[in-house]
Amino acid sequence: MNDSQADEVMYRPPFEAGSFLLEVTKGCSHNRCSFCTMYRNVPFRVLRDEVIIRQLEEVKPYASRIRRVFLENGDPFALSADRLLHIAEMIHCRLPAVETIAMYASVGNIRGKMDAELTALRKAGFNELNIGVESGLDLALIAMNKGYTAAQAGDALLRLKRAGIEWGANVIFGGAGAGNSRENAEATAALLNKTRPYLIFTGTIHADAGCPLYEEMKQGRFLEPTIGEYLDEEEQFLSWLDLDECFYFGLHPSNIVPMQGCLRRDREKLIQEIRSSRQLYQDRLDERPFRGEEGTIV
Repeated sequence: MNDSQADEVMYRPPFEAGSFLLEVTKGCSHNRCSFCTMYRNVPFRVLRDEVIIRQLEEVKPYASRIRRVFLENGDPFALSADRLLHIAEMIHCRLPAVETIAMYASVGNIRGKMDAELTALRKAGFNELNIGVESGLDLALIAMNKGYTAAQAGDALLRLKRAGIEWGANVIFGGAGAGNSRENAEATAALLNKTRPYLIFTGTIHADAGCPLYEEMKQGRFLEPTIGEYLDEEEQFLSWLDLDECFYFGLHPSNIVPMQGCLRRDREKLIQEIRSSRQLYQDRLDERPFRGEEGTIV
């Protein structure tokens, strides 16, 4: 396969819309999350230097305007620290105005790196990683097949903070299944209060054909929360959060209530939006969501 060929979709967080997307890997190094089909048929591999340099050379005419690079695809933080530092050198050599190199990362990626390596990566410009934490409840992490415990996640994320690397948390409501919303909300809020992300990106659990969770839901082995339970979980999560300088990004299509704001300034307003939405969904609170594309609730 030709490394330079775009043979799969390029995924990025919505708030990276203004970043230069630089592909350095293909596929996901874990690729076993029960709910995910993004890279299910894409083997993880590393792109060669010449492929990376070619992308950088193409945007050199705009170098003075490029301040932020988002590494693609999958979870490039799976690469060794030496490889990432080499990529940073290639970037800074051709795009000297770049201040931040961000990417998707996982708890496992962090655990595989020493403290000194994390510090060196921060010095080279790596910052504001987007991490699929999903939950702080072991029951949910097992159901989602994340490959780590809540305690391991807490230790890894605190190591990032000590190295000076800021990070954003992806949170999935409903990951613990029906009847466990309160426990999931409380445990996830406790994990984030301890580890202090600069951003929280929320969504609700959903599955497309082709992933294990889809079959589990279809066969009744995993019972999705009701719309009312989702609203309760998010309200409880927000109520338990104790974060000051953190942006709450709740605009994923799968959310019951699309909303965003800054904690702590907007927390009460966000909670009120959830309470108001109960009136909108008052006839559907005991129903499970009917999903459209990207988990959109219809």
